[in-house]
Amino acid sequence: MDPRRNPFSPGAGTPPPELSGRDALLERVSIALDRIRAGRGARSVIMYGLRGVGKTVLLGQARADAEARGITAVRIEAPEDRSLPAILAPALRTALIRLDRTAAATHGVKRALKALAGFATRLKLSYNDIELSLDQAPEPGLADSGDLDIDLADLLLTVGVAAKERDTAIVLFLDELQYVPEAQLAALISALHATAQAQLPVTMVAAGLPQLLGRMGRAKSYAERLFEFVPLGPLDATAAAAALIVPIEREGAAIDPAAVAQIVAETQGYPYFLQEWGKHSWDVASGSTIAETDVELASVVALADLDASFFRVRFDRLTPAEKRYLRAMAELGSGPHRSGDIAAMLKRNVTQLAPTRNALILKGMIYSPGHGDTAFTVPLFDQFMRRATPELPA
Repeated sequence: MDPRRNPFSPGAGTPPPELSGRDALLERVSIALDRIRAGRGARSVIMYGLRGVGKTVLLGQARADAEARGITAVRIEAPEDRSLPAILAPALRTALIRLDRTAAATHGVKRALKALAGFATRLKLSYNDIELSLDQAPEPGLADSGDLDIDLADLLLTVGVAAKERDTAIVLFLDELQYVPEAQLAALISALHATAQAQLPVTMVAAGLPQLLGRMGRAKSYAERLFEFVPLGPLDATAAAAALIVPIEREGAAIDPAAVAQIVAETQGYPYFLQEWGKHSWDVASGSTIAETDVELASVVALADLDASFFRVRFDRLTPAEKRYLRAMAELGSGPHRSGDIAAMLKRNVTQLAPTRNALILKGMIYSPGHGDTAFTVPLFDQFMRRATPELPA
């Protein structure tokens, strides 16, 4: 088939041609944000799941839907090596400046910008990665104590007043939330709790890896009452099939039912992998219908592509000890696995391996679905590890 018309374009957070199976979740987010904007109580949504389930795509769609309804969206991604104040301050500044241009009355927004100036100026002493161009002079005593817990609450409360003045809501759409250190995460949860108690229209919709649920619970015990935690898994067979069939038929082509079933089985219904197999199946098909034989060839190409990019970029970040740990996990299968079984495979004890395991959790490669259990955060990574390292290193 013509690659120029290929509807599939797998990428990091790239919207698929058919966002299948997630309508109910997007509607829940929409209802929650509209209620918060109207001053009514609602828990916002925290999505968590493995790599490749479409968390970033859903976060982007929820953000676009909110902006279309006049809600002020603040887009933030938490990298591993930046502080929360450093990523939050510039994003809030941009949002406040947009608000400042929407109406003649500017008191609330101007004061929020002053609070942001005080926040950034004082916390630069503690977090030296903050870089912010300040348009307003700080207001003494407003979000400038130097204590993140106090200042972030003051800042978001002031931002909430500005949003209410504009008859909108300010929503932090925060991706990779698991990378925010727990002390800073606690300050963020506490600040959002303060805005909820004051019935101000400020909230957060976030996404992260499965360890996020435990981290938020440890940071603040009441987090489960402030947010609705939604696990994201692979698509069911019907939604996975639609994610393939609808874009193909939209282009005037077709795919055999047996080919659909084979792709769904190969990908286990994970949205990112469906896009990879869909792309390569389209490219290798010679006629106007993708057949089962096309999928067999596409599977070889798709795995090679994943090995060279999606899997390899994560593998190359690992130390030799971390690679051995993951290879031992792969030897045991897809998981989850007991930590003791992994240690036995490596002929070490659990205590000796604890630093390696903790480092892998911090890197987002594994998580603990239950006490003493360990699982991959990347689907099919056990298969990749066996391909990349055929033998368990001694």
